[in-house]
Amino acid sequence: MPNRTLHIAAYDIADDGRLREALTLLKRYASGRQKSVFECFLTPAECGALLAGVKAILDPLEDRFALLRLEPRGKCRVLGRAVVPADPPWFYVG
Repeated sequence: MPNRTLHIAAYDIADDGRLREALTLLKRYASGRQKSVFECFLTPAECGALLAGVKAILDPLEDRFALLRLEPRGKCRVLGRAVVPADPPWFYVG
């Protein structure tokens, strides 16, 4: 399995059309989400493809997007009903 790292992606998009496009794009890469914040396990190639796709959608004067790579050696702490992220034994791509 490719080496994947955990990223958090978040956006603030002003236009409803661009918002729908960005949501559709991010759903392809996300394993979980909460409103406009997404949890993504990405390979370097997927990370580049996601950034290119977002760049093609967003208006740089009106919209904002952040992709944060989380430290892989750091301990993950969750609160409430949250579940510690874990790689499943396989990924379905289709």
